[in-house]
Amino acid sequence: MKRPLIGIICGPHYDNGTLFYGLLPAYSRSVAAAGGLPVMITPNVDTETLHQTYARMDAVLMAGGADVDPTHYGMEMMPAVYGVDPLRDSAELTMIRWAAQDNKPLLGICRGCQMMNVALGGTLYRDIPAEYPDFTGVNHSLRGAVARKQAAHQVDIFEQSHLAAAMAVEQGRIEVNSMHHQAVRDVAPKLKVAALSEDGIVEAIELPEARFFIGVQWHPEELLESEISSRAAMERLFKAFVEAARSAQA
Repeated sequence: MKRPLIGIICGPHYDNGTLFYGLLPAYSRSVAAAGGLPVMITPNVDTETLHQTYARMDAVLMAGGADVDPTHYGMEMMPAVYGVDPLRDSAELTMIRWAAQDNKPLLGICRGCQMMNVALGGTLYRDIPAEYPDFTGVNHSLRGAVARKQAAHQVDIFEQSHLAAAMAVEQGRIEVNSMHHQAVRDVAPKLKVAALSEDGIVEAIELPEARFFIGVQWHPEELLESEISSRAAMERLFKAFVEAARSAQA
């Protein structure tokens, strides 16, 4: 059987004012290591082109990046919100809804997890320190402050969840990295929480009836070459995702 195609929507970047689309290398490297063929998708295409591209993919991965426009979940902009890109928001929201409807395997990472929740009717904390009522000082936003593969805090994986099965987690609590200042607030009606951080922030969500539809708030792709204790669990997560994509080929 052919290696499954995994589509990943790229994020916008600027070099001296010139726009280009790209991804950090850990995403494609992790998909390839798990047996998939990563395919980068740009968001600046019309809906028909996007759908034909999506249709050829066996699974899709929603990567990390800047913030989601709060208007997509009924809230207003605030100073802490940064890097909003309408084209990327639109492409990802659309593709997530297609995947949920078609039972196409989907893995969301950090921003991707948040986008999954918004796409299916949930909301976000626009800024954890400013809006999370139980904020205790746990620093979830370590982007640029420490190495991306460094452990930041622990999360509790829910037993009987698809995430626990995919990661084959023997103990419910694992170490993760953390590079976000936004997080899932009101969970979308069809989604279930699959993990919580030690301060109660939602760290993973999933669609229970789906083949594979899981979002995680941390960055597992950055942990595959780390010394973190949960490294093997992150490898198993990517392998489970690619295996679900392989089964979707049949």
